[in-house]
Amino acid sequence: MLFYPAALPLSRQTLTYTAGVIRRYRAQIGSPWRKLGPGQQALLVLAYLRKGDTFAELAAGFGVGTATAWRYVTETVALLAARSPKLCQALRDARKAGHAYLVIDGTLIPIDRVAADRPFYSGKHRKHGMNPAGHLQPSPATSCGCPGRCPAPCMT
Repeated sequence: MLFYPAALPLSRQTLTYTAGVIRRYRAQIGSPWRKLGPGQQALLVLAYLRKGDTFAELAAGFGVGTATAWRYVTETVALLAARSPKLCQALRDARKAGHAYLVIDGTLIPIDRVAADRPFYSGKHRKHGMNPAGHLQPSPATSCGCPGRCPAPCMT
């Protein structure tokens, strides 16, 4: 296998932010040692997200096992996802910013279907479900701008 240096079109601030999230998580769980430091783990994850390299390619490039590369990516993506705004907060922010509409793309929502209903089967997730996607208009109809009724935690 040949190795080559590659450039990622990302800012140092993105790398520093992601490494800080990883560093705080490791301190919180009391992780004593990892093969890669927080900065290298952040670089591995950002390379995966930006370039789409396989776990085997990332593992070879960073000197870790394939399973370790997968674990680093899933751990970091979960940490970053936990910091993302929820739907009600995003709609509230969009309304304050004066945006006319938002484009949303959700994850697979499991549904109760029989095996004969193939149109709603997700081969990726190996179960029946639907992936909601749509355009929302942040309206002042509710207190936070959510369409319909909001759950209690997102109300202002």
